[in-house]
Amino acid sequence: MSAHSSAVRLRRAAVIGALCAGIAVTATGCAEKTDPDKGTNGVGKQTPEKIEGQAKAAAAAADSVHLSGNLVVGGKPFTLDLRLKADGGSGEVKSQADTFQVLRVGEQLYLKASAAFWGKSDSAGKLGDKYVKVPESDPTYKQFRGFTDMHVLLDGLLGLQGKLTKGGYTTVGHSRAVPVSADAGKGGKLMVSLEGTPYPLLMERAGGAGRVELSEWGKPFPLEAPAQDQTVDYGSQLPTTKDGTGGTGATGAATGGKGTGTGASPAPSKSAGTGGSGSTGGGSTGSGSTGQGSNPTGG
Repeated sequence: MSAHSSAVRLRRAAVIGALCAGIAVTATGCAEKTDPDKGTNGVGKQTPEKIEGQAKAAAAAADSVHLSGNLVVGGKPFTLDLRLKADGGSGEVKSQADTFQVLRVGEQLYLKASAAFWGKSDSAGKLGDKYVKVPESDPTYKQFRGFTDMHVLLDGLLGLQGKLTKGGYTTVGHSRAVPVSADAGKGGKLMVSLEGTPYPLLMERAGGAGRVELSEWGKPFPLEAPAQDQTVDYGSQLPTTKDGTGGTGATGAATGGKGTGTGASPAPSKSAGTGGSGSTGGGSTGSGSTGQGSNPTGG
């Protein structure tokens, strides 16, 4: 064999060796890139039951959250945009008939709405676009407080009903997430963050009863009582409507209250034993005047 032939064969072997090494390195690199759990918090490796449990635990331990989306309560749609924390919350709640602002600082609750929201009260004209201080002794307090109670609201929302399964990884906004569904989505669907703390990022309620996004977990926000010149205080009880009747199902159904009556005004009822009726998510009837429930989700 000539020296030239030997040199050619050696170069050929070197090339083949380098090519094989390159293929091996490339294959390893591809395997790393397709690892779905690389860079995640690892929650996606858990069973769907454990994923749901970790998400609920993370929510329970959080200091604050921004909740936005829609709920269907008693067949009526409501749109929410709320910032909540342990000692209060603020934001907007819309129904087909009304839009109102809720604000709670500690145990003091305020409502702000148009004059029409307060119905035919003698004082309705003075209440429009003012924060009305709601006394704790008034039935309306328990009803509307639920919208500003972070953990009560989350407990009612974060519930899946049925056999759980997890799906392929996806994104919610800019965050990677793992979906957990109950009964193929019929019992609700929960998206849990794969980044950092496994917070719930999105909840689709069973039976199409709403879709709510959860964001800004742990982010601080200011929470202060409204200025005195923007506040109306009626003492121990809110105004009574002129005709002695009160709210429609818009307020009763929203807040999960229980009671009797069929008032015609969209305002919370202030008359004894009367008020609007409406069903909650759990199937019970709600009333603007004599409500006892405080969880708007009916959960």
